[in-house]
Amino acid sequence: MLYFQPKSVTDDRGRRMKILLTAINAKFIHSNLAVYSLRSFAKECRQWIEVAEYTINQQSGAVLREIYRKMPDVLCFSCYIWNYEMVREIAADFHKLRPDVPIWVGGPEVSFEAEGTLAQNPAFFGVMMGEGEASFAKLARHYCLGEGSLSEISGISYRGSDGEGGFFGTDEGMRRICRTAAGEPLPMDSIPFCYEDMADYKHRIVYYESSRGCPFSCSYCLSSIDKRLRFRSLGLVRKELSFFIEKEVAQVKFVDRTFNCDRRRALAIWQFIQEQDRGKTNFHFEIAADLLGEEELLLLSTLRPGLVQLEIGVQSTNPETLAEIRRTMDMPKVASAVRRIQAAHNIHVHLDLIAGLPFEGYGRFAESFRDIYALQPNQLQLGFLKVLKGSYLYKRHKEYGILFQEKPPYEVLRTDWLSFEEMDAIKLVEEMLEVYYNSGQFEVTMKLLGAVYPDAFSFFLALGRHYENGGYFGRSHSRMRRCEILLEFLTEDGAAPRDLMEEALLYDLYYRENMKSRPSWARDLAAFANVAKAFCVSKSQMHMEPFSYHFPKTGERALMRLPEKQSELAYVLFDYRERDALTHQAKVTEFTEREVRVRCENVQKKF
Repeated sequence: MLYFQPKSVTDDRGRRMKILLTAINAKFIHSNLAVYSLRSFAKECRQWIEVAEYTINQQSGAVLREIYRKMPDVLCFSCYIWNYEMVREIAADFHKLRPDVPIWVGGPEVSFEAEGTLAQNPAFFGVMMGEGEASFAKLARHYCLGEGSLSEISGISYRGSDGEGGFFGTDEGMRRICRTAAGEPLPMDSIPFCYEDMADYKHRIVYYESSRGCPFSCSYCLSSIDKRLRFRSLGLVRKELSFFIEKEVAQVKFVDRTFNCDRRRALAIWQFIQEQDRGKTNFHFEIAADLLGEEELLLLSTLRPGLVQLEIGVQSTNPETLAEIRRTMDMPKVASAVRRIQAAHNIHVHLDLIAGLPFEGYGRFAESFRDIYALQPNQLQLGFLKVLKGSYLYKRHKEYGILFQEKPPYEVLRTDWLSFEEMDAIKLVEEMLEVYYNSGQFEVTMKLLGAVYPDAFSFFLALGRHYENGGYFGRSHSRMRRCEILLEFLTEDGAAPRDLMEEALLYDLYYRENMKSRPSWARDLAAFANVAKAFCVSKSQMHMEPFSYHFPKTGERALMRLPEKQSELAYVLFDYRERDALTHQAKVTEFTEREVRVRCENVQKKF
C-alpha cells in the first residue's frame, strides 16, 4: 500500500492543497461540532480545510462519489458508534481509488484502541486520539506548510516508515505503527467559537460545549475517563449564547456531560438566557437532578415555556446497580426535583433508563421502569447498555458475564442477570413505549390507560406481544392504524370501556392535527356541521368535536380513576393556530351543550 504525505500548498498542476474533514451524522437534523471545532482551531491552515457532512441514511456509494469529486489530499473522518461501519466501508473503497491520500480518523470509536484500529483497517493511515484540536492543527501545518514531522505531533498513532515505530499484529505486510505521547488538555477559552454563518444550520440542532470532563465515574460512560474538568469562561459563554439568540437558532444543545456540576455557574447561564430570550431559541441541558438547589428550581419555574429542556440520566433505581456502576445519585431528590420542575409546566423533561446494567435482572429492571414511568416525564428513553471501548465496564465485562454485539453499537446481548430472551422482552416494551408514549401522539389515551394498567411495564409488554402475534412489526403504520391496533388489544383484554377508549383516541388524533380522514368509530360530521360552522372561524386551522367524557388536560400528569360518562355532550374546540410550547398540541376550549346551542342560535339569527 502507498501513503504519500504531501508537503506543499499546491501540486505540480497548481491545484490548491485540500484537507477534507468528513462527518457522517445519524440524522440530517444533527450537526457535527467536532469537525467545525477542528477547522476553527487550525486557523493558520483554514483556507485549505473543507468540511463535508453526510448522514448514515445516505448510500455509502453516493457519499464515496461526493468525497472523491472533492479531490482531497488528506481525508479525515469523525468516528462514532453510529457511523463507524460506514466510515470503514467508504475509507476502504476510497483508498483503492486514491492510495496516495492519507486517511486519518478520530473520535471516541477509535481513540481508545488506536493500534487495533489501524491493524483492522489497512485503509487508515493514522488515528487522532482523544482531544483532537491541537493534534489536528499540527497535522494541518505538517501537510499544508511542510512543518515538522509526524513524530513531533502529540496524541496520534500512525503507520511509520521503514525502521520507524513498533510492529503490531501478525500480518507481515503491515506497516510499522508509531504512537506519540498523549497531548495536554486544552484550556477551554483557547478553542475558537466555530459558528459564523448560521444559514447552513437552518432546521438543524446546533451543538455547543461550555465544559469538558466529568466529575463522576460512571463505569459505562467514556466521559468519566477524563477527570480534568475544565470550563469556558462565563464571559465567552454569554457572548456566544447571545450570538445564537440573535440568529434565532431553533435549538442549541449543550454537550457538557453534567451541566450543573457547578451549581453557581449553571444558575448564571440560565439567568442569562432568560434575560436575553427572544422567544425563538430552545436550550437543551443534560443535568443531575439531585444537584439542583432551591435557587435553581425557583429560577427554572420562571422560564418561558419551551426556553429550556432538561435531560436527566437516571439509568436505574436499584441501589446495588448504582453502586456497582460507580454512579452517585439520590433517587428521592431526583424524584422531588422532577416533580417540582413539572409543576410549572414550562420545561420538557427527558429521563433516561438503561437495560443490561450489572446486578439488575428482569424483575428489578421492570421495577426501575415503573419507578421512572410513575414520574410521567415528557419522554422516557429506554436504552440498552453499550459496552464502549475504553470504558471501565468494557474492561470488566467478562466478570459480569456480559455478551455484546461484535460490531457497533456494541449493544448488550445478555448478562449474568438478564437472559437474551428477557432482553428481547424488554425490546418489545421499548418499541411500544416509543410509539405510544414518547411520540406524544397519544397523550390523553396514555393517561387513561395509566388508571387501567397501574403496571406500565406489563402493559407495554402485553401490547408488544399483541403486535408480535398480529405480525404488525416491520411495517410502516399511520397514526390511525396505530389507534386501530391499540383498540384491538384493548377489546381483547377487556379492561377498559371501548367507547371511552374510542373517544380518547379520537381526542388524541385531533389534539395533534386537523385530520383529513376520519376514524370509522367517530360520529358523522354532518350531525354537528352547524356547530362547526358557528365555532370554527378558520376551517383549516380549527376543528369542533363532541365528546361524552371530560378528558384530562396537559397539566394533569396522572389519573387515579377513569372519567365517567356525562349525561350531556361536551364540545371541544381544537385551535391549531395556538399550540402548547412543550407538547405542540392544539389549544383546546370546552363548551357545554347550552353554550353551543346559544352560539348556534345567534349565528342563525344573523342570517
